[in-house]
This record gives sequence, structure tokens and C-alpha cells, in this order.
Amino acid sequence: MRKLLILFIAASIFCEAKGQSSIYQTGLEKQINDAYELFDKHQYSASKLEFEKLQAAELSPSQRIDVDFYHAVSALRLDNPDGPSLVNKIIKDYPNDPKSNEAAFLMGDYYFDKRHYKKSIEAYNLVNVDVVSLEQRSKVYFKTGYAYFQLKDYVNAGRYFDPVKKMETTYTGDGFYYSGYVALQQNKNDQAIADFKQADRYPEYQSKIPYMLSELYYRQEQYDDLIAYATPITQSRGNLDQKEGIYLLLAEAYFEKRDFTNAATYYDAATKAGKADMTREQMYKAGVAQFKVRQYEKATDYFKQVALEKDKLGQVSSYYLGHAYLQLNNPQYAVTSFSAAYKSDFDPAIQEEALFNYAKLSLERGGFQEAINAMDSYLANHPNGQNVGEVETLLSDALINTNNYLRAIQHIEGMSNKSPAIRAAYQKVTYYQGLTYYRNKQYNQAITYFDKSITYPVDKEIVHEAFYRKGESYAAKEDLKGAISAYEQIMNMRLTSLDPALIKSHYGLGYAYFNTKDYAKAEGQFKSYTNKIKKVSNVQSYYDDALIRLGDCYYIQKKFDQALATFRSAINDRNPSADYAHYMAGVVLNFQNRNREAVAELDRAISRYPNSRFRDDIIFQKAQINMEESSYAAASKGYSELIDQSPNSPFVPFALEGRAIASYSLKKYDQTINDYKTILDRYPNAENANAALVGLQEALTLQGRSGEFSNYLSDYKQSNPGNQSVQSVEYEAAKNLFFGQSYQQSIEAFQSYLSNYPNAAQKHEATYFIGDAYLRMQQKEQALQTFYRLEEMGASSQRAKAIQRIAEIEFENKNYEKAIPYFITSTQVARDRVEQYEANKGLMMAYYETANYDSADFYADKVIELGDVTADAKANAQLIKAKSLLQTGKTADAQDELMALVNESGSIQGAEALFVLADSFRQAGNFTQSNETIFSFSEKYAVYDYWYGRSFVLLAKNYKSLNENFQAKATLESVIENSENEQVLTEAQAELENIQ
Repeated sequence: MRKLLILFIAASIFCEAKGQSSIYQTGLEKQINDAYELFDKHQYSASKLEFEKLQAAELSPSQRIDVDFYHAVSALRLDNPDGPSLVNKIIKDYPNDPKSNEAAFLMGDYYFDKRHYKKSIEAYNLVNVDVVSLEQRSKVYFKTGYAYFQLKDYVNAGRYFDPVKKMETTYTGDGFYYSGYVALQQNKNDQAIADFKQADRYPEYQSKIPYMLSELYYRQEQYDDLIAYATPITQSRGNLDQKEGIYLLLAEAYFEKRDFTNAATYYDAATKAGKADMTREQMYKAGVAQFKVRQYEKATDYFKQVALEKDKLGQVSSYYLGHAYLQLNNPQYAVTSFSAAYKSDFDPAIQEEALFNYAKLSLERGGFQEAINAMDSYLANHPNGQNVGEVETLLSDALINTNNYLRAIQHIEGMSNKSPAIRAAYQKVTYYQGLTYYRNKQYNQAITYFDKSITYPVDKEIVHEAFYRKGESYAAKEDLKGAISAYEQIMNMRLTSLDPALIKSHYGLGYAYFNTKDYAKAEGQFKSYTNKIKKVSNVQSYYDDALIRLGDCYYIQKKFDQALATFRSAINDRNPSADYAHYMAGVVLNFQNRNREAVAELDRAISRYPNSRFRDDIIFQKAQINMEESSYAAASKGYSELIDQSPNSPFVPFALEGRAIASYSLKKYDQTINDYKTILDRYPNAENANAALVGLQEALTLQGRSGEFSNYLSDYKQSNPGNQSVQSVEYEAAKNLFFGQSYQQSIEAFQSYLSNYPNAAQKHEATYFIGDAYLRMQQKEQALQTFYRLEEMGASSQRAKAIQRIAEIEFENKNYEKAIPYFITSTQVARDRVEQYEANKGLMMAYYETANYDSADFYADKVIELGDVTADAKANAQLIKAKSLLQTGKTADAQDELMALVNESGSIQGAEALFVLADSFRQAGNFTQSNETIFSFSEKYAVYDYWYGRSFVLLAKNYKSLNENFQAKATLESVIENSENEQVLTEAQAELENIQ
């Protein structure tokens, strides 16, 4: 518009020039007219040059003024550096000529267009507005006012806009609009309203004015006027500037009038219209409005943005968020929101209410430790609060149900007065803390807390269980005397016959008596257990194992009929130890001189259980019976089978002796001699070495080879000195040092012994003692080398243990590939469930560490089949199995296994399983399911700070993925506040920084 006005002035000048040109077409006048024509065609470089030439000509005064004027204007049009000075010269040199006024006008426009507003004002002030047209006068006033406006000189701007408003020109609408804007800046709201209303008559401002007027009405707190004005306009005018802003002002007006229904409607409209740039206070109001009209989901969308900041507005928004989430049945988010609200102290009343709600909601959700901490804080900081009575009642409930037992115990022990309810809580939490220590194999601590539980015998059932678990703890640490004492206390309590603690104690006490060789008492306990366990369903059954031990008790006491009946019962029941039962039935039948039946029983064992760990025992026993029956060929065949198939078996020296005797009876004297020599050469320290020596002497004499005997006799004497010799005393002294825990001295004593007696019968055992002593001193490398030497020394009763130790140490050294073959050998020579468990567990772990997940899964199943050999055996195997399944892409199977473990176990393995399960859901993008899993099960693992903390960091990551940054931030802050694990704190802090 401004450029058009400048061209209008220029055009009028050009017309004048053309008029002159039409009269004179010769000579100088033609030259002048040609210059005008160039100017008219905007060829300013050429026109400037021509006018410059004309300045040297003889010109009339009027021509001189025109030539100088157009020369200056051409320079100005070209933006030449001398343009402004040339135009100013016109103004100065011809002050009374109309061209001076035109020059001032042009200079004003020139500086105005370049936004040199101070210079434009100076130029416009030189224009004599009295001699110009109304349109030009309006233009000069408006542009001068606008220049002052841009310089923020609103007083002078208004002074120049005022006359424009009184002129009916093309600038009138502009004058009203900018006059209103100036009044707005000066807080002259009434004048601004009046001016804007006038500007609204002009089409070019009808899209802008509604927002300005609406804002003014809001400033004036004229909410009804705002609503009356803006509501119809938003409906009738389509192309409004800042329509979302008008909606927002309408929302604010309705909010101030406490019309939350309309406020909520217009807050939504503002957001939908163009994502209105709302302040935090406006977002808070929007949240309140939505909350008041029960649009809780929409309310949370506003509140959670405001709550991110730590100020009073953030605190109140967090509090509202908590209640909104409760209405949405989302207690997880609610508890986090109340937590954030009570941790801010900007509004004490809000802080108190938020803390109470947080404590109560935490308790309802099973967050007992969080509830305890919150209620402690409430009672400490608000002793006269309106909720004190309810908090005290809730606190006792929380203490009873907490899973962070140590904190609860510490809390109760610090209470001066303990009500009956608190005593009951103490009995329970100390018992469960004892269980936790028991599962973690911290048996001394477990016993301490079981004793604490017994101090308040409120619940008799817990008393019974505490004594039982106390007995189990003593048994686990091989203190059989303590175990028997604890179990017997249960026996003396006169419990009902089928009391679970009593039944379980029969089993534990049976083993304690059995391991102390009190077989008569062990028999009674195992018999009671096997009779009772079938009658109950609420006690884990070890019937199969107890039945086998009962059979052993009968056998050892030579109650052969009962023993045979018991072992056959196990066979008929398809007992997991049926191979052993067949074997023992054969042994018993042999003692009863029912050898044909015995052999048949042993044959069944061999055919049905080709991989039995008792295979060597069975074959050897069958051969022995054949010897008794004088079936020498059959016996020899059996011995040979054992020797050939199990060259490392501890039975080999005895099988060699048996075969030698059988060969002697069959008159195969050379075979006899060879077998005896093999015993003396390879097993000089074997128990039957003396018998082999005697047999060898007899066979050699019979063959007329007595001269060969002297060398063997000499070697035997060297390897087997008399029991009363100095050598025996020296060996016993070394053993005493070992059992007295003087391990370094025992090593030196055993090494001295082996140096003095390198072929001693005890060299295998002495070597094992040396390795074990090194191991107990944490000198693993020396222990490892010692066990390797023992393993290379050949068959002995210590070799199997050495192989297991080698496997365990190599595993601890992370030499998994080296450990695996030794664990495999251990599975082959294991003699009982414990040895089987250790070997299979080692294979499970080693294969997992070497990423052989299918094999890890296979051996995990083996461990699970063995049952609860240790408190954490099954849980650990389930965890490894699940993790292996995950690694092989069997996610659904893995999740089933993890869920089973989480449901069954409160152990550290369960805590890790929960994290792994939740993480597997997260990896699949199921963030909500991951969170629900954590919320459902995490409380019982609160005692395991690492996994508990990591689960909640994972929770925060899920929140972030769900765009719930407030929840994520509040969760991480809670982790940082409560966790004591450095790794968890580091991870939580890093995640929090990513959000902030």
C-alpha cells in the first residue's frame, strides 16, 4: 500500500513533465523531455546521467529546480549513497518550492521502507501537510505514528494515529487498529476496546480484531461481555486469527465464573483448534475443569504436564492427578502421583493429605514397606493430623504384611509399647525373615530369627513352623545335634497327629538320626512320616525318599523281612529310586540265603536301569552271589564286565580280587596271578591289598614261581606300614591340624608326610586334604593343581570328589569349557542326590554361560527332577531354564516358566525372574503388561534391593515409552530416594537425566 502511494506521487510528477514536453520539442527542451521519458520508464541510471548533464546547461529557474529534483530522485531510486543528500539538498535549496514538500515526502517514505524510523519521522515532519491532499496527509500522519509505534514511543504514536481516525481515507482502519494497539500497550483498555470496535468495521481487520477484543474483555474481567462477544463470532467468522486463543479466553472466562462444563468444552476446543500455547496455569485450570465435570482421562492429560515442575502448581496438580487416576481405577499411577505431591512442601495441607492417601493406597496395593515408611512419616510430621487415628490402625496391618522384614523388625523393636497386634506382627515378620535367610543359605542368621519369632508365641502354627525350620537350618549346616534338639521340641509339643510341622519334622528328624547312625530312632521317624504323609495334601511329599531310607534302616538293623517288603513296595510304587530298591532287595535276599531270587532281582535292575548310578554296585553284588554259589565262570564274567566297563570305579580292586579267586577255583592260575599283581601294581593302597598279597603268594607257590613274591612283599610293606608306626602317628597329626582348621600347617604336614612316605596307603586321601585345605584358604589355583594331580593318580574313593572340585573351581574361574567334561564325569560317578545335584547344576550353569542354551535347558530339567536338594535348587533351575528358553526364541514357554517361578518362590531367583519376565514383555512392546506384572508381584521381593530397584527402573522406562513422563520421573525419583544399591542408583539417575 505504501509503495503504491509513492508511485502515485511520482506519477503525478511524470505527468507534469510530459505536459511540458508536449509544448517544446526542440533543442534543450527535447533533451529534458528525453530525460523525463527515461525516468518515466524507471531507467534511473540513464535518467540520472541525463539530468546530471542538464545541470551544466543554461536552464530557467523552474527547469533548474525540476532537473535538480529528478536528478536527486533518480539517485534515491537507485539507492545511490548520494541519493539522500541530493534530496535533502532540494529541501534545503528550495524551501518555498512545492518540490521541497515532495522531496520531504519522498525522503520519509525512503527511510520508512528501510525501517530507519527515526530518520523517517524527521523527514515526514518536514512535510507541510496543509498543502497536500487529505489522502497524503493521512498517509504522513499514519506512517509517522507507525514509526513511533515501532520505536515503542506509544505516546507520540497515539498522537499521530488520532487524526488518522478522523479522516475517511484508506488509512482510517489502520489508524483505529494501531491506535487500539497503542492503548492496549498503555493499559488504556477502554480506549483500546473502542478503537478495536471501530477497526472491526474494516474487512482487513475483521480476522484480527476478535482475539484482541476478547483479550481486552478478559483483562477487564468483563467475562460476560467476552462470552457475549466472542461466542457468536467464533461461530460466524471462519477465518479468524488465533481462533484457538479466543477459545482459550472463553475457557478462562467460564472458569472464572465457575462454569466448569463450558470451561472444559472450550479448553478442549482451544487444544483441538490449533494446539493453543497454554501456560502451566492455564493447563492446570483446564485439568481442574475436566476433573470437575468427571472427565478424568482428559484431566490427567493436562495435570501430568503441569506436575513435571517442582513448584506449588506442580504439587497441586500431582494431588489432583492422584485422585483422577483413582477414579480411572488406575491405582498404580495414583500412588506415584500422591508420592510426588507429598514430597513437595509448598502447600502443607496438600502435603499432609497426599501423604495419607499415598500411605493408604500403598497398603491397599500390597506395598507394605512403602506404606510403613509413609505412615511413620505422617505420624512424625503430623502428630496432630486429622488422620492420626486411622494411620495408627493401618500401620499395624502394614507391619503384619510387609515383605521388607528387616525394616519392619527394626521398627517394631524400636517401639516401647507393643500391642498384641504388634506382637503378632513381630512373630510373623521374624519368622519370614528367618525363612529368607534360610533360602539364602545363611543358616546362623536364620536360626537367630526363628528364635526371635518364638519369643512371642501368639500364633501356635508359626511356633511349630519356626521350630521345624530351625531344625532344618541346623541340619543344613551339618549341626545334627542342634537339628535333633529342634525337631524333638516339636515331638514334645503334643501336636495333632497330622499337624504339617510334625509330619515334616518326622522326615527331618529321621535323617538327623540316620546320619548320626541311630538307625532305630531313624526307623521310627521315617515310618511315622511314610504313614502320615499319604493322609495329607497340604504338605510337600518326600514319601519316595523316606520309604527308601526306611528300607535302609531295616536293612542296617538286619530286619530283613521288613527291609525286603519296604524295597519291594518302592518298586511296585515305581519309586524314582526303584533301581536302588532292586539292588537293595537283591542284597537283602542274599542275606536271607535266597540267592536265586537275589540274582533275579539284580538282573531286573540291570535290564531295566542300564544307566543307573548303582550299576557298578549291582553288577558287583551279582558276581559276589555267583561266587557264593560257586558259579565261578558267571562270577568271573560279572567281575570282568565291571572292570572293562567301569575302569575308574572304586569297585575295581575288589572285582579284580573276586575274579582272581574265581580263576583260582577254575584253575586259571596265570589269570589269578595277573589280577593279584594288578591290584598290587595299580592299587597298592587298596583295602584288599593285603588279601591280594596273600593270594598272590599262594598262587605263585602253586605255580612254582615263589621267587617273584619277594619284590611284591617289599613294595607292600613300604606302602602299608603297621598302624602303630611313626608313619601312622604323623598322618593322624596332619589330619588333626586340618580338622582344627589350621589349614596352612596341615598342608605342610601332609606334604612332609607324602615326601617321607610317597607310596603310603593314604597318599590319595592326603592329597585330597591338601587340595581341600588350599580351597578353604581361598587359594584356588593351588587347590586346582592339587586336585588335578589327584585325578591323574587313578582310581580311589577321593578321585570322584577331586573331579567335582576341579569342575567347580574351573567354573568359578570362568573356564567353562574346561569345567564341562569334569561335571559330566561327576554325573557318572555321583553316589547320591546331593552329588547328582551338584554335577547337574554345574553343567546347567556352564552350558548357560557358554551360550549352549539347549543343553542348559536339558540339565535344568535334570536339576528340577531331583527336587529340593537345597532350598534354592528348583528355583535356580527354573530361572536358568526360562532364560535359556528366551535365548532360543521360545518366548512363550520362557514366560510360562518365569510366571510359575514368580508365583511359587519368594527367593532372589524369583526376584530376578520377575525382572526378566517384565523385561520380556517390554522387549515385545507390551509396556502396559510389563508394568502390570511388576505391580502385581514386586512387593514380595522388596528385600532384594538390586532386582526390586531394577524392576522399578524398568517400570519408569515403560512409562517413558508410553509418553507418561510424569509417572516416569516420579518413579525414578522414588527409586533414587529409597534404593541403597549403587548400580540401581546409577541406572536410575541416568534415566532421570534423559527425561529432564
